[in-house]
Amino acid sequence: MSETILRVEDLQKYYGNRGSVTRALDHIGFCVEKGEFLGIMGASGSGKTTLLNCISTLDTVTSGRIYVEGEDITALRGAALCAFRGQKLGFIFQDFNLLDTLTAWENIALPLSIAGVSPARIQQRVRQAADALGIGESLQKYPYQLSGGQQQRVAAARAVVTNPALLLADEPTGALDSGSSRRLLALLSQINRDLCATILMVTHDAFSASYCSRILFIKDGRIFHELNRGPENRRAFFTQILDVVSVMGGDGDERL
Repeated sequence: MSETILRVEDLQKYYGNRGSVTRALDHIGFCVEKGEFLGIMGASGSGKTTLLNCISTLDTVTSGRIYVEGEDITALRGAALCAFRGQKLGFIFQDFNLLDTLTAWENIALPLSIAGVSPARIQQRVRQAADALGIGESLQKYPYQLSGGQQQRVAAARAVVTNPALLLADEPTGALDSGSSRRLLALLSQINRDLCATILMVTHDAFSASYCSRILFIKDGRIFHELNRGPENRRAFFTQILDVVSVMGGDGDERL
């Protein structure tokens, strides 16, 4: 039986005042099940980043509810909100955001240390995350001693070490070259497959979106269309994505 990790109900986000109102999100609703790799696609200004910001609690909603593992996160404040961010969310950054003065082990352990996890438990969790991502032999090295791919995996291990309910990625390949983009997307697929991580990725890029298992297309603050990959291979799914993007009037990336 599937487990609903994220439920968004009638979400609205307005900016401005009564004289000039911008509806960034206009009655958005959907669910994400455990182990899904969901893509949110849309052109600039479509509302996709606003949606991610609301889910990550970086922005407040005008109305509606967001539930993560059954908890209404729109009602959280203060210490409860900080605890939610630290325990339930993981973030994948395109530029890694590793601390140069810390070893790979210390970078991965950092969110657990902040959360007050016991040293013995930290040791176990860091080792599990590192082994799962193939960087067990690099834990005592500093970021400058690691390749770009290894740094990427250290950053990913840091994101998953707390066993978050949701991994969030906002245009993770936006500043990367094609080779680095492919490696990051393959890494996200591995995390999703091997660790059963639930991932929500915002992108405007059809190539990146083709790695997802399901895509929601956002236009003018509303859900325009939904695509499920199902048994399709990535090439066929990529073609379907481009078809929807062309109908929306956007410009997907034509790589494959």
